[in-house]
Amino acid sequence: MKERRSFLTHLNVGFTSLAALAVGSAVTAQAKSPASAHWEPARHEKDDWLDKPSVKHRLVFDTINFTGFGEALAFAANYIRVNGSDYGLQISDLAVVIVARNRSTPFAYTDAIWAKYGSAITSFAGFEDPKTKRPPTTNVYSSDDYGNLLPSRGMSLGFLAKQGVQFAVCSVATRNLAGAIATAISGNADTINTELTTNLVTNSRMVPAGIVAVSRAQERGYTLVTV
Repeated sequence: MKERRSFLTHLNVGFTSLAALAVGSAVTAQAKSPASAHWEPARHEKDDWLDKPSVKHRLVFDTINFTGFGEALAFAANYIRVNGSDYGLQISDLAVVIVARNRSTPFAYTDAIWAKYGSAITSFAGFEDPKTKRPPTTNVYSSDDYGNLLPSRGMSLGFLAKQGVQFAVCSVATRNLAGAIATAISGNADTINTELTTNLVTNSRMVPAGIVAVSRAQERGYTLVTV
């Protein structure tokens, strides 16, 4: 009987030690969990243009076609106007970026590009001038004469540039378009790509890829609008 009590005593001590070890491990895991679960995106110098420490609100539009790009222009103008009229904010209080990628990319090029390559761009972008029903010879979004014929509702690229709106232009789509134009006219893709990248509308910049710019903007506190 004495030996049995001794065995049970040792057994209980063993269970108690295991329980204590389990509780201790759980507490340690809980203590480490918040630190291990916390994640911060990496920062890259080439994305620093997105940072504007003095602004109070940040907004980015992701556009992939003619309609979405035009709607982004209209919505951006509305966003700026209402922040001024209803919130008393200045243009300098807002950071607004419109990303032009995929088939919206050509609308960040100047009239000179459209005059030279309008037909080839039309095939790429799937768009025609709503007035002439033909390939445009100018960037229609640079004009404020189309009114409701365009999704921009009369808001032009130049007007929004004066409001501080920035345009991020996809390098991947630009390279693809340069290749399409080169094939259409039997030209040199590298030469055409250089033309496209050096003829951007005001407040535009080439970015490595439009989809990356959309992601980086969100990581830096921008609210995303997809149109």
